[in-house]
This record gives sequence, C-alpha cells and structure tokens, in this order.
Amino acid sequence: MRHKVESRLIILAGEYVSTLKDTLQGLFSTALENLVSSGVLDDVKSIEISFEQSKSKEHGDFATNIAMVLAKRAGMSPRELAPKIIAALPESTEIAKLEIAGPGFINIFIDHGVKFDVIQRIQQQAEAYGHSQSGGGQKILLEYVSANPTGPLHVGHGRGAAYGDTLSRLLSAVGYVVHKEYYVNDAGRQMDILATSVWLRYLQAIGEKFTFPANAYQGDYVTHMGDELKERFGEQYRIDSAQLLSSTKSFEDEVALDGLISAAKNATADDYKAFFDVGLNTLVDDIRNDLEGFGVSYDEWFSERSLFIDNSIPQAIDTLTELGYIEDRGGTLWFKSSEFGDEKDRVVVRENGMPTYFASDIAYHLNKFSRGYTRCINIWGADHHGYIPRVKAALQASGQDPERLTVLLVQFASLYRSGEKVSMSTRSGQFVTLRELRDEVGNDAARFFYVQRKSEQHMDFDLDLAKSQTNENPLYYVQYAHARICSVFRQATERGIDYDSSVDGLSELLQDDNEQQLAAKLAAFPEQIQIAADNFEPHQITYYLRELATLFHRYYNSSNFLDAEPAVRNARLVMVAACRQVLLNGLTLIGVQAPEKM
Repeated sequence: MRHKVESRLIILAGEYVSTLKDTLQGLFSTALENLVSSGVLDDVKSIEISFEQSKSKEHGDFATNIAMVLAKRAGMSPRELAPKIIAALPESTEIAKLEIAGPGFINIFIDHGVKFDVIQRIQQQAEAYGHSQSGGGQKILLEYVSANPTGPLHVGHGRGAAYGDTLSRLLSAVGYVVHKEYYVNDAGRQMDILATSVWLRYLQAIGEKFTFPANAYQGDYVTHMGDELKERFGEQYRIDSAQLLSSTKSFEDEVALDGLISAAKNATADDYKAFFDVGLNTLVDDIRNDLEGFGVSYDEWFSERSLFIDNSIPQAIDTLTELGYIEDRGGTLWFKSSEFGDEKDRVVVRENGMPTYFASDIAYHLNKFSRGYTRCINIWGADHHGYIPRVKAALQASGQDPERLTVLLVQFASLYRSGEKVSMSTRSGQFVTLRELRDEVGNDAARFFYVQRKSEQHMDFDLDLAKSQTNENPLYYVQYAHARICSVFRQATERGIDYDSSVDGLSELLQDDNEQQLAAKLAAFPEQIQIAADNFEPHQITYYLRELATLFHRYYNSSNFLDAEPAVRNARLVMVAACRQVLLNGLTLIGVQAPEKM
C-alpha cells in the first residue's frame, strides 16, 4: 500500500483515469524521447513526469512542470524548452490545447467531450462507482476500538469506532479483504478492579455500610451489576464491613485497592469467577450492542484470556529467551527492546511471576502475524503512542517484519454542550456514553463529525452544531444536496416530465461553467477514494462531499432544471442524477444515510 500519494490525474472517472493518465504519460514520454533523438536532451529514463490539477479553468485542466525539471539538463530556460516539448508531442484526441504559463509550466486543456464521459460510467457502475480492485484481494487485519470492558463506551471511543469502520469501508472499496477485529482485554488488573467493584456494590446491596473506594469503578452500571448478584446469590457472600475495613487503612491508594482485590478473591472463593464474568459479559454485550447500533460490526472478538489458555504468552517469551532477548534481572524478566530502537527495555514478567500487559501484546501480535494477513493495522488512542516502538521491537526480535504492522493514532474527542466542556473519567463514572451521544445527535451526525478531521488531530465535538439544521452543519449541507436532487425528480414526475437517461450529446448541451465543474468533481470521486484509502484518511471523503454539495447547490440556484427546453432539461437531469448517485456512494462509505426528504 502507498503512504505518500503523489499529485495525479483526477479529472476522469473509474478505469478511464488510469487510461488517460497512461495516455498523457505516454505522450510526454514520447516527446522527451523525440527530444533525445534530436539532441535537445540526453537520457531521460529516470525522469518522472507529474501532472497537477489546475485550480483555475483559465489555466486548463492540468499542468506539468517537466520543462522546469529538465531545463538545466537541456542548457536552456524552461520557457525555451517548453515549446520544444509541445512541438515534440504526438497528436491526441484527449488534449484540446496546450499553453505555456509562468516560468515554464505547460497547461493542458482536456477535450470538452471527454469530461462528460464520467456520466455514463456513473450510470453503468451505480453503487460500485468509485470502487476499484487496486488492493488485489490482499488481506488486512484491522483492529480498532478494543476498549477495556470496564465500562460503557464513551464519546472518545466513538471516534475510534467511526474512524475504524469508515477505514474498513474504504479499504474494501479499493479491493482489499478486510478482517475487522475487537481485542477484548478480559485479563489483568483492570478486570480484577471491575470484579472487585462489582463485589463491593453487591455487599452494599445486601446491606453492608461503608464508603465505596474512590479508585474503584463508580458508574451506575456497577451498582446495577451488584444488584443482579444480590438476586442470584442472596447473602451467600456477605462479609462484615468492619472486617472489610480492617483489611486496609485506606481505600484511596492503589496498594489498598490490590488488597481489596485479594479480599474479594478470598471471600468469594471459587465463585469469584461469577463476579468477574458478570462484569465482563455485561459490559462486552453492552459494547457490542452499542457498536452495532452505531453501524459498527466485527468479524471477530478476540479474547486476551485465550492467550493464557493456549500458552501463547509463555511461548512468545520462550521464543525471545531462546533468541537472547530476554534477561532475568532479580527475578523480573526484561525484554531488551532498546536493542531495536525503543527508548528503554521493557518488563514482560513481574517478580511475582505474572506477565505484563506488554507480554500479552507480544503474544497477540505474533498471533496476528501467524494468520496470513498481508498487513495488520491497529487503531489506538493517541495516549498509546509510546507502545508502538516496543511492539515493533518485539516483532523484529521474533523474526517478523515490523513493517507489516501499521499503527494509526486517534485523538479522543472533547465534547462541548452550550459552550461548556464535559469532563470524563471512566472509573469515576463521570462521562458521556457513546449511546447518549447517539441518542442526542443521531448516528449520522456522530459518524460524520467524528471523521471530518484527521484522526491524529484533536477534536472538539460541538453538539449544538451537530444538531442544527443549517448550512453551517456540514452533514446537513451534504444530505440536503441529496434530498434536493430527489425533490427535483419528484417534481418532474408530478409535472409529467419524461426523463431519458441517455448520455448522447451531453457535451454539446451542457456548456455552463457550473456543469463543467460539477462533471470534473464527479470524475474525481474514484481517485479521491483511492487517496483516502492509501493514506488512511477518511476525512478526505467528507471534504470531497462538502465540495460536491457546494457545486451542486450553486448549480441548483443558478439553473432552471425543469423549465429549460426539453433537450437541455433532460441533459441537466442526467447530470444531477449522477450527482445524486455519487453523494449516495460517498455517504455510504462513511456509514451515513442519504435522505430523500428533509
């Protein structure tokens, strides 16, 4: 996959983009070869000819700086070399004319008729328009969200969910086979804190009086689970609160919390698993249902505990030990990750014999690599940035290619309501859940707003804007464009206007500047999808949709679609029907509806 996208030809659609690009590359390559033959240039085999889309129609459709690149080699100025390049070009039906501009740019004007070829392609391909097979069926494992099942998903997790799901759709659209995975952190200390929190709420539910620890999980969901266990066990696991309080001097530090975890395990004996599983299963089910309601589904929910059950963790450590990258330092096992570019070595097994989270990460990533994927992509919160070097170091030390792992970072979103920032903390229970956000602004607004900025940039989520029905709301603006087009066709039906989808003669009938700009923007859609997928940037699609909506609204406000003479009217309906299809395709890529009425 490409990560840096060069300027490229984006004026026409689908397969024709590649065809025209190859044509122009061939034309200019032939011109340079002709200049070599005539002695104007020396060998030009290593020269790359690039094309950029012009920002103004006066400058044509594209420009190339090839004369400026080769001027020194030719021993003349770019302005002197440019006409020689033009004169050496073979004839082409795609190019209407060429002009020299500025210090030596060659502006390329595409034949007017070629620009409207896109309309027929949109008609033929419909919902598949914009898609390609550039990925060649390569398999990608995409892991995203993977929030600890210690509480409901909050609005920060929602951004990772929207980003990951949209990226999956983009990668699939360009021909990759994407396996979507949620890594369930169902082992380790955080889950023990949750189980203990549930146990403490259970004790309170059966009548024990004590102050609930501030560093346990506070949310109402924990209280509900305590009530559920009261119904199941009655007072079977009652422990006197005085005895509980005597087990620790304070509930306010992590050492005391570890003491409570031990107390919970001892007090409930073999049934500690019941408290653990109630917390785990309740929250995993809630997370799954929440994500599915958000339009996000997974092919697999991978359990961290499975790595303990099948001995993947000790096997991974044994492998690294045999390779000489594990060192015992006073009973603690360290992975020598600094030998692979990490800032320091990392503990994989604590002195008490328990593996660290990092040990689980090593085993999990080796498991991923063993499943035959061309590339593994992790979407992590930005606070996990420091984990990237150590995970890649472990892969490299294990004999794997770390370049097969791509880690994308997502900044959590800050939520604003009426200009006030809402504070969030999972343990304290003071957070706005994803479900609450969805209920307030709707799935469409949540998804669109989440992906309209680069994932690694901080995001302020403005609830008031997301709910507004004005042109300042980017989602409303785009959806309204689609609804407006649907309205045009309803009016046509009501007035008994026949609509012929034939594309014959479009270039002669559609001469308005707005029509040409709209056709060019429609033609850019396939390449925009490719760029967004190649660079893992779903926000590119939202930008494109807003620009397309702007062009359509401008066209709508300046043109009389239904009262024009029949041939022009029909051509305009063909044009806006194509626009409607592309708006639908783009909104579908980000998991957003395209309403027919608003």
